[in-house]
Amino acid sequence: MQQAHQQFVDAAPGVRLWTEQRGPADAPPLLLVMGAQASGLGWPEPFVDALAVHHRVIRYDHRDTGRSTWSFDERPYRITDLAHDIVRVLDGLGVERAHLVGLSLGGMLTQLVLADHPGRVLSATLMGTSAMSTTPYTRPDGTRVPVAELPGIAPEVLEMWARPVEDHGLEAELDRRVEHWRVLSGGQLPFEAGYFRALERRIIEHTGRYDVSSAPARADHSGMLRTEALAANQVPALVISAPAEPVFPPPHPHHLAQVIRGADLVEIPGMGHALPPEVQGPLAEAILAHTGKVA
Repeated sequence: MQQAHQQFVDAAPGVRLWTEQRGPADAPPLLLVMGAQASGLGWPEPFVDALAVHHRVIRYDHRDTGRSTWSFDERPYRITDLAHDIVRVLDGLGVERAHLVGLSLGGMLTQLVLADHPGRVLSATLMGTSAMSTTPYTRPDGTRVPVAELPGIAPEVLEMWARPVEDHGLEAELDRRVEHWRVLSGGQLPFEAGYFRALERRIIEHTGRYDVSSAPARADHSGMLRTEALAANQVPALVISAPAEPVFPPPHPHHLAQVIRGADLVEIPGMGHALPPEVQGPLAEAILAHTGKVA
């Protein structure tokens, strides 16, 4: 693992975000944006190291995750505020423009920044997410499908998300998180429970607590559509297609690539809504090939 530099950034009054930088200080910055309830440590170390060969890689903890401020109960915020946090992280670290890589909710937040602050984005890579657009999906045969009729979240995922998260101790919480990753992985690749248990143990050690905030579910989700801005996009964009994706299954990636003007689409075989070792190498290669095209 390469040497990393940690720093806190002020995002709002009373809100500080933990950040980490890795890679050459003079390399093109690349900011990793995680999903809901997920610490920046959810980006696996080998994956971050692979990107850091060519980039100044930045990862951070959203509000109410990891070492960042847990404040939703005292100061509720909107999901769009989490997109503003991306810009505040760049500002706080003195970064004028960066490559953005977003997963799940992080992919939605990246679309908001792409639409609202395109001058801050060198390129965007989106995975495990859905389009912030009302534009229908056009099938290969030319027929159009309204966004509301695209496939929904897999029942197994919805069932798990509906279960109350109860405190039965650290090891029981690790059991729950491993099962969550099993469901999110999608079943096309072998599932290594030990890998995800070790990942979550590191996240809990980093955070200093093992409870999970429900802030993303309770936050105001309004005002997130960017239909016109994404259709007029000028920033190089890449959409990762994950064939085993259970949260935003195909054709969501194809729809997203249609919605964002000029977007490319790359499939990572076997990938679901998780980042097991088998997908990290191909994913890093796809991202580096994409960012390498940007002058």
